[in-house]
Amino acid sequence: MEPSPIADKIMEFTLRHIPFDGWTVEALKRGAVDADVNPHEAFELFGNDPLTLIEYYSHMLDRQMRDKVLQLDLNTMKIRDKVLTCLMTRLEIMAPYREAAQKAAVILSMPLNVPLGTKLMYKTVDTIWVLAGDTSTDFNFYTKRATLSAVYASTLLYWFRDMSSEFTNTRAFLNRRLDNVMTIPKIKSQIKDAFKFVSKPLRSFFGKE
Repeated sequence: MEPSPIADKIMEFTLRHIPFDGWTVEALKRGAVDADVNPHEAFELFGNDPLTLIEYYSHMLDRQMRDKVLQLDLNTMKIRDKVLTCLMTRLEIMAPYREAAQKAAVILSMPLNVPLGTKLMYKTVDTIWVLAGDTSTDFNFYTKRATLSAVYASTLLYWFRDMSSEFTNTRAFLNRRLDNVMTIPKIKSQIKDAFKFVSKPLRSFFGKE
């Protein structure tokens, strides 16, 4: 579904109910009422599929992350710092409703929902690389997104359990993960060898065929 101010407003209020009601129609209904929107209008926008709610939520986070990061002076940052800033910004936006994000992650980890989870993860890391100024169109396009997906996934799991002030432990963890992937040049060659066996449909999924 296309983003809209009314859908964003409903989602913001719905997030308050997800810790109690989960990603359900009931949470959407309560969120719509809180947003002073007729629940029927909310159902017309989102339907009654939790995955539609989660997909919109993820895209909304990407948009909010992009808008917030673009307010910064990215030209003064190294690419590594731009990536770090984007990831931490996204987590900071998610922080007020961390339990809702965790419940979404659990749903997306279910076997039937893995394709959607993969699609949403790709959209997020692609947005981050674009913000970081990546213009690669060769094999690096794939390695950068695959590597950052792994970094973000592990950081997200760490963040769910992080109780430190302002998530300083998560920032330190992310710094270490970024240092690791940037100081092991063998990773690229290993992934490149594996990529030779990637099927055409998978490459088409990334839109690079």
